[in-house]
Amino acid sequence: WKSVLVIFILLVVQAYCDLELPQLTSNIIDTGIINGGVEHIMPQQVTKETYDMLSYMMDEDEKQIWEESYFFRDGIYYLSDYSEDELEQLDSEMLIPITLAYQLQNMQNSDAAGMTDIPALPSENADGEIPMDQIQQMILQARAGVEKMVETTGENTTKSMALQFTKSCQQEAGMEVDLIQIRYLLMAGLKMLAMALLMAAAALLVGLFASRVGADIGRKLRNKVFEKVIGFSNAEIDSFSTASLITRSTNDIQQVQMFTIMMLRMVLYAPIIGVGGVVKVINTRSGMGWIIVVAVACLLCLIGFLVTVAMPKFQIMQVLVDRLNLVSREILTGLSVIRAFGREKKEEERFDVANQDLMKTQLFTNRVMAVMMPGMMIIMNGTSILITWVAAKKIDLGTMQVGAMTAFIIYAMQIVMSFLFLTMLSIMLPRAGVAADRIDEVLKTPLSLTDKPDAKDFHVGEGIVRYENVSFAYPNAKTDVLENISFTARPGEITAIIGSTGCGKSTLVNLLPRFYDVKEGSVTIDGVDIRDIKMEDLRESIGFVPQKGVLFSGTIASNLRFGKHDATEEEIKEAASIAQALDFVEEKKDGFDSAIAQGGSNVSGGQRQRLAIARAIVKKPKIMVFDDSFSALDMKTDAALRKALADKIKDSTVLIVAQRISTIIHADQILVLDEGKIVGMGKHEDLLKNCEVYEQIAKSQLSAKELGLNEKEASL
Repeated sequence: WKSVLVIFILLVVQAYCDLELPQLTSNIIDTGIINGGVEHIMPQQVTKETYDMLSYMMDEDEKQIWEESYFFRDGIYYLSDYSEDELEQLDSEMLIPITLAYQLQNMQNSDAAGMTDIPALPSENADGEIPMDQIQQMILQARAGVEKMVETTGENTTKSMALQFTKSCQQEAGMEVDLIQIRYLLMAGLKMLAMALLMAAAALLVGLFASRVGADIGRKLRNKVFEKVIGFSNAEIDSFSTASLITRSTNDIQQVQMFTIMMLRMVLYAPIIGVGGVVKVINTRSGMGWIIVVAVACLLCLIGFLVTVAMPKFQIMQVLVDRLNLVSREILTGLSVIRAFGREKKEEERFDVANQDLMKTQLFTNRVMAVMMPGMMIIMNGTSILITWVAAKKIDLGTMQVGAMTAFIIYAMQIVMSFLFLTMLSIMLPRAGVAADRIDEVLKTPLSLTDKPDAKDFHVGEGIVRYENVSFAYPNAKTDVLENISFTARPGEITAIIGSTGCGKSTLVNLLPRFYDVKEGSVTIDGVDIRDIKMEDLRESIGFVPQKGVLFSGTIASNLRFGKHDATEEEIKEAASIAQALDFVEEKKDGFDSAIAQGGSNVSGGQRQRLAIARAIVKKPKIMVFDDSFSALDMKTDAALRKALADKIKDSTVLIVAQRISTIIHADQILVLDEGKIVGMGKHEDLLKNCEVYEQIAKSQLSAKELGLNEKEASL
């Protein structure tokens, strides 16, 4: 808010300078060029003859002011020192007599006489003199004409006439009028330069602060979205999709960030400059305010049309961006499969459809918005022409000055430009609004997995894991994936889980670290329901190796320290040795400092799995979960790894999900799952005899000799 306050103050400064420049331009034209640099109607110097003549045209009050304002020296009357405010006051008080003097001086000009109703000079008598009473009568009539002109045209136009007389008075008194003009023009030019520099400095600072505010908002939004998504369970991730979450975290936040910057730099500036321009236009008293009203009305109609037509397309554009990201992500991650099946052409067509849909929508919105600039230029140029046409008549009648017309045109353009800035808001607002809604949707999504308010701090003791009558169904699913699962996994024992594809093996172990919550029943560790444990403590006590070994960009060492950042070199080397990864790591030039690409794409599937296993071992947890983590290993490596693992983690509770009988043949307890139910539980030899499902799996993978069966038993 402090930055926004600073921006607002800077925008006021920028607007003040912007609004002063047209007035300075008007002053240069009217005062500096037309009036020769004379700013006030009271002459700085005046001859005695002119002084007396002007006195004769004043009433008693004016004459008193006139006499108090001058002192006489060397045949010339000099104006006393007055402040700028006092001179402005004198301009108002002495406007009529000095304008009257100008009109009488130019009364031979028929146009001037006709315009102000100045009577013709009275005729001379027989002695060649004009009677005094006739002169007084003529002056009274002339004053009435000047007063009428002031009411009709205003003080500014009348003052211009008076200044012409003042200029001639000063020239007649011997003043260097050319130097006065040059001095005025130089000072006015310097003022304009100072205003322009101040305006540029304010604009640069506004840009700096607005960019910082926008960047800060973008950073905070990204942090909030990231922190929220990190807390998502698999259910929330699946409801949004990875591609959509990536778009919301990048493109959508960028839209909001850009809108914030535009709003602070331009949209906030628009009402300031617009209101200021209207005030300045009113102060000109030109009677042309209706032109601006017409221009603004036309502009609002144009904006309304564009927003109405383009808004629906803006609302679906982000959805199309999501779709394009989804297709691109699928093609890039599945490139090897696409090539293997010769689907390049089909995938190109699928990408082209998504790309074309987005392109067509963008082209439509861009074409609609392309009408904006030509429309704006037509309105702005039409306004300028109309102002010039109306003002030309007023200048011809003497009711407006050229500089005032110039200033009015600039003020009109500023008002129209302020609405243009608001138009830019109308262009960005729909997309930013949609983006903000999508971000808000992520931030307001309730987490299905959270710590209870009274969740306990927890440190694993023995590490006994117990599933009691556990049932589970995925969100919106009609049937349960797991039904009435009960078993106990103890420390120092290996509990293996096997079954056909899709029977719920991975789902079963995913319940332990609370990737999902059970629908019925409970999962406990050392007798404590995991829902009553803080998730941080729960997951800290579990070493989890997922089905797909996921590595992160960095080095081998940084990946192995992922669960224990302060692990020593000896610890990571020992873990790599247990996971049978030490040989290929040491073969690399940089050893444990060798680079790992994003997702571990620069190592093989088996190496990736071994490093994932080593990462879990480094953590030294009390509970180890291997979710089909040996599938990419050959039989020899699998056997060596399991032997080393058994020697190292004797005090840990181990759960292994496997597809191969050879991996779990020596397990202390084997659970056989079929369609989400436990159909067998025991050791390998017992299950061969008592569990038909296990027997079928075993016979499909191993020979009778390997299973220790005779030929008759094997045939059965």
